[in-house]
Amino acid sequence: MGTPSPRLVLALAVALAGLSAPRAAYGQPNFIVILADDVGWGDLGANWAETKETPHLDELAAEGTRFVDFHSAASTCSPSRASLLTGRLGARNGVTHNFAVTSVGGLPLNETTLAEVLREAGYSTGAIGKWHLGHHGRHHPSFRGFDYYFGIPYSHDMGCTDTPGYNLPPCPPCPWHGAAARVVRKDCYTEVALPLFENLAIVQQPVNLSSLAARYAEEAARFIRRASDSGRPFFLYLALAHMHVPLGVPPLPPTSGRGIYGASLSEMDALVGRIKQVADSHGKGNTLLWFAGDNGPWAQKCELAGRLGPFVGAWQQQRGGSSAKQTTWEGGHRVPALAYWPGRIPAKRTSRALLSKPSVLPSTARHSHGSMPSSGLLCNGPTGAFLFFLQVLLHPNSGAAGKDGEIETLRLAQYKAFYTTGGAMACDGSIGPAEHHQPPLIFNLDRDIQEQQPLDVASREYQAVLPAVSRAYAQALEDIATDNVSVADYSKDPAVTPCCNAQHVACRCQAPGTHAAALDHGTERRAMRLCL
Repeated sequence: MGTPSPRLVLALAVALAGLSAPRAAYGQPNFIVILADDVGWGDLGANWAETKETPHLDELAAEGTRFVDFHSAASTCSPSRASLLTGRLGARNGVTHNFAVTSVGGLPLNETTLAEVLREAGYSTGAIGKWHLGHHGRHHPSFRGFDYYFGIPYSHDMGCTDTPGYNLPPCPPCPWHGAAARVVRKDCYTEVALPLFENLAIVQQPVNLSSLAARYAEEAARFIRRASDSGRPFFLYLALAHMHVPLGVPPLPPTSGRGIYGASLSEMDALVGRIKQVADSHGKGNTLLWFAGDNGPWAQKCELAGRLGPFVGAWQQQRGGSSAKQTTWEGGHRVPALAYWPGRIPAKRTSRALLSKPSVLPSTARHSHGSMPSSGLLCNGPTGAFLFFLQVLLHPNSGAAGKDGEIETLRLAQYKAFYTTGGAMACDGSIGPAEHHQPPLIFNLDRDIQEQQPLDVASREYQAVLPAVSRAYAQALEDIATDNVSVADYSKDPAVTPCCNAQHVACRCQAPGTHAAALDHGTERRAMRLCL
């Protein structure tokens, strides 16, 4: 594997400022990474006072460290997840946009994942939830370093269900009869039901979205217990369906002013609280727990989208379109992030260190005693801790404007330079057109967190910072061009669509009220079809 994202990542050991004790005194810690989908920076009460639905996450922040300048490596699903698991930007690992239900490929097989690094170091590894890095053949998580997998191979709006939940526009349930009875809706998957996998087997199709959160919590708790009982350290990657649409039907009527979204946010918060409780019960202080978002909220979903907080991308909003998910504005890639490790990470601490998700792989490998592919970026600081200096942050196009994966925006300290701008679809249906900027638009985020007014190109400040921005941008592009860049296979073939029974409409696995009900109550765990 080549270099992690461009010369840039800051050491968790230093950013957390609480890892001074020798590792040998603690042995191999456990790791839990909880990734929330389409959650807004302002969806945590610890970040945004108007949010009241996250008491467990706020407690996690109070007992650990909250990162307020933490960024996704892309502002859409597959590239963000690929960067988290490989420590490399999509421009390097080849994953530049989302994979489809019919995708033949996935995360390139020559890329090393965090799970592979940790399993080599003796860890028990589990992935629960959304994958979205390829499901066909050896792209399946069971072949990417995970001992156990339970979840959906892509986003849970990429297949019909009998419990469609809340979406805009609303999607119909799966059909029960022939093609004549099917309802076709734009942006809705109606042909094939959403599958649920356990390892290589489809165990339910369609998924029951009403019970999905509870099942993820149950499987995560079971994995932690089994790994703890085995005596091996563990790595759990828990990729939640929350807060991506369709939002599940909440078990109780909404109690907050945020309606369905608030109820779903409360459900996610309770799930995280349960995982923290289970981890603590198996040895408090033995587990580093990360919580972060995969990208910003999906603004075109209107009241079913999350809060941006102050990161509104005002310059783009004035020109039309959203400045959230799929864009390189702060609302697209600045995500909530919390780290909890009793006795090792300071409590009640807010870190303003510039960090991005590729930081997780080298930092985690460091603390696992594991080895990681050589990067040439590791050095010993005054404390003896490994340092990953994040001097520059690169933001690729994630669907709003330009070529997928192309580096369009660069962050250098407090300055953010846009070479291309554009807005994704907003709630009102507007889309901001792509605009190319040479010289780039440059914002000073210390003074203008809303990205409202770029620096005047004639100002002394602009003229002073432009040479440094230009050098950093040119060096980053050259570094990528000379790296060992992977190429993802984005070809499609309907034959690779996960389907447990092609003879049934929508690939249904069971008749109503039979096997699905048994699965939901945990009384039956039968492999229905292997997916290879």
